[in-house]
Amino acid sequence: MTTATTPATGPLAGIKVLELGTLIAGPFCARMLAEFGADVIKIEAPDGGDPLRQWRVLKDGTSLWWSVQARNKKSLTLNLKDPRAQDIARRLALDADIIIENYRPGVLEKWQLGYDQLKALNPAAIMVRLSGYGQTGPMKDLPGFGAIAESMGGLRYVSGHADRPPVRVGISIGDSVAAMHGVIGAMMALRHRDASGGRWNGKTDDDCVAGQGQMVDVALYESVFNLMESLVPEFDHAGVVRERTGGALPGIVPSNTYTTGDGDNIVIAGNGDAIFKRLMVAIDRSDMATDPQLARNDGRVPRTAEIDGAIQSWCTTQTIDTALATLQAADVPVGKIYSVRDMLSDPQFLARQMFEQHAFADGTPVKLPAISPKLSATPGQTRWLGPALGAHNAEVLAELGFDAAAIAQLRDDGVI
Repeated sequence: MTTATTPATGPLAGIKVLELGTLIAGPFCARMLAEFGADVIKIEAPDGGDPLRQWRVLKDGTSLWWSVQARNKKSLTLNLKDPRAQDIARRLALDADIIIENYRPGVLEKWQLGYDQLKALNPAAIMVRLSGYGQTGPMKDLPGFGAIAESMGGLRYVSGHADRPPVRVGISIGDSVAAMHGVIGAMMALRHRDASGGRWNGKTDDDCVAGQGQMVDVALYESVFNLMESLVPEFDHAGVVRERTGGALPGIVPSNTYTTGDGDNIVIAGNGDAIFKRLMVAIDRSDMATDPQLARNDGRVPRTAEIDGAIQSWCTTQTIDTALATLQAADVPVGKIYSVRDMLSDPQFLARQMFEQHAFADGTPVKLPAISPKLSATPGQTRWLGPALGAHNAEVLAELGFDAAAIAQLRDDGVI
């Protein structure tokens, strides 16, 4: 188990990040940067901190999710309604390479921490702004959660069965996808800043040469929309509105979820032309393998129900293990639908070292998901689990020049 004193390694070692915001989108964006070596300072309200600390399954009053979402971050408490706290945050922002925030548009501007306000002082400032609808447009001031973004961005409409209301994915996919867009945007902006002059040197005179910073404007609904494949041209050119198709991949046949005789669910993707033939032979339907109408996807689509019926009939006679073995032997893409219990004992997960063993402060062991993606030369690292609220107050403030007495006064005044 590494600790907060372990030196940062990874491709982002030396990069300073200030995280302003709560819950999922902004914090997940900052988490990924922290996992690859960035020095991330997370600002939290003194009266309870990030609400995610109390979400879902808890240990000693703190979310187990927190141990992952805040790993490698430093927790600094600031009451940002206090001008003194705003000044501290501003000093940190001006020294940061990247600022990540997911407040409603306009909030940071009230605190003199908006992008234009910081850029006037530091032309190299990079600010990643994650919000429901972006920083412009008629909906920018509305509250926007991931669930709303998934609906507006098109994902919910195509999820589920045609004869039932749309369903949601069982995780906060809208927030997480937006966070990843934020990471991509931050890395592109950082590359441009460094190519155009580099980090700000803290001066604002005429001799100051700094790279060009920018704002990365990430709207949650647009991040979801960005995943929606050919939805727009299909409607614009052909008038096709993609509808819900249950476990099937629409317009690509066969690719669906089937149930085996022992009640397990299995995904079979036989939609490549050569794969389809191998699949049909493997399930004893050589007649379909040699049917010229089914040789290509456009011929298979009109007969989707017939093909799915044949595959399901075969699956009903198989256990999950025999079905997997038969189709893997035929080189057909196939997979069991995993629960977390399946993952923890799966040879592929274990061979890829997809779990890390750590311990809480009291010594209780806990597994965390390993860091992705895997870089061969500069991999990510978990240096410590999500910290206690305000755990790094003294460290961060001391680096800004506050002595012990000044820090104690800020604490007594409710600033931290």
